[in-house]
Amino acid sequence: MTRICLRLGVVGLALLAGLSAPATAACAGPAAPSPTVEEQRLDQAAPREILRRSGFDGVAPGFRRGLERAHSYARAHSLVVREGTALWRRAVARAQGRGPAGGDLSRDDDRPLYWARLGMSRELRLWEPGFGLTDGQRDSLLDELERTSRGQTGIHYPATSRLRRVLLTGFDPFTLDRDIRISNPSGASALALDGTVVETDRGPARVETTVFPVRWQDFAEGTAERALRPYLPRVDLFTTVSQGRAGRFDIERTNGAWRGGFPDNDNVSRTETVPVTDPASQPQWTSTTLPYAAVVAARTGRFPVYDHTEVTEIPAGGTDPVVRPDGPSPGSTARAGGGGDYLSNEIAYRVTLLRDRLGLHDTLPGGHVHTPVLTFGTGNTDPATGAVTDPEFVRNRLDIIAQVRSIVTVAAGAAARAAHG
Repeated sequence: MTRICLRLGVVGLALLAGLSAPATAACAGPAAPSPTVEEQRLDQAAPREILRRSGFDGVAPGFRRGLERAHSYARAHSLVVREGTALWRRAVARAQGRGPAGGDLSRDDDRPLYWARLGMSRELRLWEPGFGLTDGQRDSLLDELERTSRGQTGIHYPATSRLRRVLLTGFDPFTLDRDIRISNPSGASALALDGTVVETDRGPARVETTVFPVRWQDFAEGTAERALRPYLPRVDLFTTVSQGRAGRFDIERTNGAWRGGFPDNDNVSRTETVPVTDPASQPQWTSTTLPYAAVVAARTGRFPVYDHTEVTEIPAGGTDPVVRPDGPSPGSTARAGGGGDYLSNEIAYRVTLLRDRLGLHDTLPGGHVHTPVLTFGTGNTDPATGAVTDPEFVRNRLDIIAQVRSIVTVAAGAAARAAHG
């Protein structure tokens, strides 16, 4: 039977925006998949400029052409793995000064990776191959794209005892409806540090990194545990990193089992206990085992670093939330960890809970670091009229990245001293 296909809706928007059209037409019959809220933001001016000025504007069109040549699920899977992996490696190489910059956008910028990945996922979500792709197969391909393009399949430590092993995670940009231009210094730090070696006072340490989405559902489905479980028993230190408060770093002492409902990048809200496996044994609080005292005492960079102990709880026998500056009281119910009640707190809670469930609480230093909020320069604060970058914005991001590297170096050295005396 001949199928009559028309390009509609998002296809026209994409063409008007100067982006590639989706991989194939939406055809008569069952409704074609729709782009997500995140993917729809690609049609705005700032993402297009960021992609163009970094040379990543060709990623999605090239991926679309590859999909058009993939005439079986097996070939599509191979393509997704190859191109997702290539995107992560390209972003890391650009951030670390290898190869062509591709444009005048600062190399330390995390945003090209974010927007290029969304371009690829939109192409894949809207792809209508002739061989017939089931919903389950499409979901599997999208999952593979997420994992490979976030570095989760590329974590490798050399087989030597000479190097200590550090695992670091970052996040995508978020609050994009507030300012579509936003960057996340935790993601930029992950790109800058991936595969690098830092020199501690107890010898070298190899840093491997990955970046996570700002989506409640992904975390409910166990994205953090699945990605990090194979590595926690093999590393000497881990830290989850996210963007936090203005003008300061925080080492978060305590993490809470509560989602506060702030919308994620798909504008989805969740207000509930953090959903985990085996909820009957789920604690209300987990704690850092990072050497926070050593990090706070060290000179790591321009921004002050705090041992942050405040939480919000419902005390045992109470009904109303109260703020406690020195951590939770016995028997209390979590309403915000030191890192709040958003996904920063959630990844910290999940990964430290995973550490504890693996029996590593007393042997594996790990926890959460909040970076300063990354701000644009004076006179460039209006999202409607401002530039996508400026010298002060770049300087702020570079300083945060450098201080994350220094914090990791101090923490790894302190952990080595504690382990060996």
